Amino acid sequence: MASDEGLTGSSRVTVFAMFGVVFGYTTHHLDGRRIGDVAVVGPLTPGVEWGRLWQMARICGRPTASENELAQWVLTQATRAFVCGSGRIGQFRERGWKLEPGGKRVRFDAVYANRDHLWTGNLTVEGLTPDQVAERPTLYRA
Repeated sequence: MASDEGLTGSSRVTVFAMFGVVFGYTTHHLDGRRIGDVAVVGPLTPGVEWGRLWQMARICGRPTASENELAQWVLTQATRAFVCGSGRIGQFRERGWKLEPGGKRVRFDAVYANRDHLWTGNLTVEGLTPDQVAERPTLYRA
């Protein structure tokens, strides 16, 4: 589902590189329980649009993967950076962030990696330096 609404928040943010592009991963909650039921992922590298993330998922996933499976692939990559440090550039306990309007939202069929939803779009995170968001050298392109 496409989204015409933007979103702002302040929460834990993981910044990681994947195939040379720098992404941010954070969470958002839809109600007062504050359980972070929404995963928010988007590119931070200047000039890279959110659709690139879905292109990566399509290239790396099964040729017949559903949108839900592609969303799971995206969340798996973000979770791997958060938990294992794979490609991690930084992890911040509390940072302001903004998800621009026009991204894509997917509701999982069942809870996946402790999240009910994945919202993607162009993301900005307060306080990051140009070096932290610059494209990285990589052996593989997707």
